[in-house]
Amino acid sequence: MPDVLPSTRKLTLGELNLNLIANILVALVAALHAYFLILEMFLWDKPQGLKVFRNTPEKAAITKVMAANQGLYNGFLAAGLIWGLLHGNPAFAFQIKAFFLLCVIVAGAYGAATVSTRILIVQALPAAIALVALFLA
Repeated sequence: MPDVLPSTRKLTLGELNLNLIANILVALVAALHAYFLILEMFLWDKPQGLKVFRNTPEKAAITKVMAANQGLYNGFLAAGLIWGLLHGNPAFAFQIKAFFLLCVIVAGAYGAATVSTRILIVQALPAAIALVALFLA
């Protein structure tokens, strides 16, 4: 049995750097999903939203309510990742971040399978990289 519990021992400089890198990547995924929230809830039928989603004004008008709902879910993913970054208990924070990163990966894989393979690169890949970094930290 170790002399010190993993959650109470001092981290080495290398471990601190890995933690910092993992948290930066998690924060970037959270920021990306906050951006998706803005695009889908507020800019869906505006020039920037039309361009990003390669949409026509007619199709955007028809799908605006659905897109806002989708944007809200992206906001929940961002909120969960931010919660994990801010939580004071490192072990529980790890679990929160891992759970929400896995949710992002699953959502990205589903979106890639049903809408566009581009979603796999834009959404799932950054989350997968952050998840790997989280487990290495």
